[in-house]
Amino acid sequence: MAASPFRDPAGEMIFLGTGTSVGVPMVGCACPVCTSDDPRDRRMRTSVLLGLPGGTLLIDTTPDLRSQLLRERIGRVDAVLYTHEHVDHLYGLDDVRPLCFARGGPIPVYCEEMVEERIRRAFDYAFLPMPLPGGGVPKLEFSRITTEPFDLLGARVVPLRLRHGVFDVLGFRFGDVAYCTDTNGVPEETYERLEGLDVLVLDCLRQSRHSTHFSLEESLEVAQRVGAKRALLIHFSHDISHQAVSSQLPPGVELAYDGLAVPLTGL
Repeated sequence: MAASPFRDPAGEMIFLGTGTSVGVPMVGCACPVCTSDDPRDRRMRTSVLLGLPGGTLLIDTTPDLRSQLLRERIGRVDAVLYTHEHVDHLYGLDDVRPLCFARGGPIPVYCEEMVEERIRRAFDYAFLPMPLPGGGVPKLEFSRITTEPFDLLGARVVPLRLRHGVFDVLGFRFGDVAYCTDTNGVPEETYERLEGLDVLVLDCLRQSRHSTHFSLEESLEVAQRVGAKRALLIHFSHDISHQAVSSQLPPGVELAYDGLAVPLTGL
């Protein structure tokens, strides 16, 4: 029997993308990072895939989703979980249509109310009583979430309230791994949920301060306070050169990159 062409992500968190909203290289830019030969400086929009005990979980659907899933040879997704409703984390949702075909039905979508409202507006054609002829639509089955922990695909999911400028967004903890993208503020009650981590994945847009994302200095401060065994920074702009910035990081802190996979522990 021929081997499956698809990857089994069981027990892993796979970084589908680690870039900011415009990606890196940025269109029209000829800076040293956008023209770098280092593959770690080529970044699709930020998203991760988790191989949980009961199936494969996708966090966010970026505009690069099709390319990300093809690159990592992912042939099935069992649920989608959203951090927030911004375009770079949501607008690849139509690319789940083939995943619906593979499942033979709708994909469960876990999100807050504001995310569902944005999906229903932006992808209104998917919710018409009589779908228009001439093409498929993403088939979705919504489950509302709050900051209360819940069970999903054989794992306990602990939502983490974060601030993203003036917006409330969510990060998530799975066992001893936490994922916190698109944030520049961690409330005190969330720090309590970040104790005892093996891996902290944390937003880090650029070296200078920003109104909605952590800078490198701020990310390092948060990583130090959380004290995870390993901190992986994500959501970079072209201000972050992988090689140059990596050489400046303290022990235990690394820059993630597209395609990196880390073990899921403590599930």
